[in-house]
Amino acid sequence: MATSTFLFLSLLLCSAAVDHCSPSTDDPTRISVIPIYSKCSPISPPPPPSSSPFDTINRLAANDHARLASLADDDVPIAAGQKLFNVGNYVVRVSLGNPNQTFAMVLDISNDVTFVPCSGCSGNCSAANPTAAFFSPNASGSYWSVDCPSDLCSLLPNGGRTCAAGKCRYKQSYGGDSRFAANLGTDWLAIGGRYIPGFAFGCVGSVSGGSVPAQGLLGFGRGPLSFLGQTEPAYSGVFSYCLPSFTSSSFSGSLRLGPKDQPGFTSTTPLLRNPRRPSLYYVNLTGVSVGPVKVPIRSDSLAFDPRNGAGTIIDSGTVITRFVGPVYAAIRKAFRKQVKGPFSRLGAFDTCFPANGQEAEAPSFAFHFEGLDLMLAVENTLIHSSGRPLACLSMAAAPNNVNSVLNVIANLQQENLRILFDVKNSVVGFAGEVCN
Repeated sequence: MATSTFLFLSLLLCSAAVDHCSPSTDDPTRISVIPIYSKCSPISPPPPPSSSPFDTINRLAANDHARLASLADDDVPIAAGQKLFNVGNYVVRVSLGNPNQTFAMVLDISNDVTFVPCSGCSGNCSAANPTAAFFSPNASGSYWSVDCPSDLCSLLPNGGRTCAAGKCRYKQSYGGDSRFAANLGTDWLAIGGRYIPGFAFGCVGSVSGGSVPAQGLLGFGRGPLSFLGQTEPAYSGVFSYCLPSFTSSSFSGSLRLGPKDQPGFTSTTPLLRNPRRPSLYYVNLTGVSVGPVKVPIRSDSLAFDPRNGAGTIIDSGTVITRFVGPVYAAIRKAFRKQVKGPFSRLGAFDTCFPANGQEAEAPSFAFHFEGLDLMLAVENTLIHSSGRPLACLSMAAAPNNVNSVLNVIANLQQENLRILFDVKNSVVGFAGEVCN
């Protein structure tokens, strides 16, 4: 496969006096994707007026360790992507039931089973979030509680699946300190104007420890109970998204479903499958360049190994890209050689330097995948402090837990880029696009 280079640039958009938060007209294949801390987000109260993009990103990045730890939680012996931390970064509008009950669900590509807090949910179902919403099965004329045993129920992980009064129930870890119990049910699901009958999802009845997303989660993992698995006849296992910048608080990105109207992707990189973590989107990262320098990285530090989960994934819920320890150390060393210090730590970032104009000369990055090179502009690798004149490298080392062997390509490095996932053909494609 010929190697191609994609460069995506952040554009400064000047907004007129227009209500950018007015709902867009979704169609069956194009759905708005809204950052959770955006002014347009219906799922979270707005941050304090003094909150800057750096404050928001630093606050979200503080949850990365919990998310990455949960990606390999041994509580439930199934795909790591079944468990994530308690703050999602992007939401989409989804309706369940007949008549419709509408929710702003967290979009997560490392999770399979869609779930929503249901009426009567006990425990920490919403963490006192005033934007919490609950699905009412009794208010829907088409809700069905899945029988146990049944073929549909058997698709849930063995470790968390139980039968209660002939109905299918399951328990799932969520983040580092919480666990929830849900009934598996089916009902109509509507997204972007398309109605999907008999969609299976978890109706959350109790939460212990931390909270669950205030209005539920839409699972876009690779398993049979994920949105893709259940809608394969309609969308052929194909979707793409374009994530807006955290600095564009009044704009939304987009989610496209199905192969129709996807942009042309001249080159792609293979999707790899890990039988022990089948939900996750593994790709073959072969190297990293910082400016003109190809960073010296041992091949075994990037190698895909299904036995221990090693390799590289693309994730929609982690904020800043994480590299395994030796890889990040080599990248940081190459970056610091090309930027003047002194260097300091600030929040989640350990390579901050004086923002006296030299950040404009900071080196660009290239992620080398099998079959293509993805070029990142400086705007996608640096973040500026709001409190002092500092710029920080927006990457970090993997946490020191079971996922210390996992590289994660995260939100900040995906902004203003259309990423295509073709599960049926096992490829991922990249194309530059202004997503705001």
